[in-house]
Amino acid sequence: MQLQEILKHNEHFVESKEYVPYAATKIPKKRMVVVSCMDARLVELLPKALDLHNGDAKIIKNAGGIITHPFGSIMRSIVTAVYELNADEIYIIGHHGCGMSQSNPKGTLQKMLDRGVATPEILSALEYAGIDLHKWLFGFDNVVDSIKANIELVRNHPLIPKDVPVHGLAIAPDTGKLDVIVDGYKELTLNIN
Repeated sequence: MQLQEILKHNEHFVESKEYVPYAATKIPKKRMVVVSCMDARLVELLPKALDLHNGDAKIIKNAGGIITHPFGSIMRSIVTAVYELNADEIYIIGHHGCGMSQSNPKGTLQKMLDRGVATPEILSALEYAGIDLHKWLFGFDNVVDSIKANIELVRNHPLIPKDVPVHGLAIAPDTGKLDVIVDGYKELTLNIN
């Protein structure tokens, strides 16, 4: 029934022109792209903590804010933001207490079995096909290490210009406090010298 509530709200939202304050172009005003976690606590907190408003940035979210593949959808989005949407800075923002740091692939697979979505035969077939579901479902052990690994992947990507700063931050999901993990400007300076 939630869909009906959403649609009713949306009808009122459009009819009363509540969208007007959110008018923006597809080009981010602050010329930045942010990769972060999909954690529900960050939906409003992250933009507020960064002083971002509608139209300021491209924000890409997934479980853990993890870039799992150099040519996956997250990197494609970053590359598109840089070349097509004028983003000239990249922010990798993890958060303290992330659920992906406590992920339990074995438990998740058991839940799939319990719900009848997967069977031992399906899991065996995927394993035989070379798909490591434990690795795929695993997040990370340490948020700082995860942020640094993402930065290295982006910074060393063959399609990302070397003059684009890649920053790393960790946000506290209760207060919005930002901790600088990597200052992308300093890294650019170090790489130039």
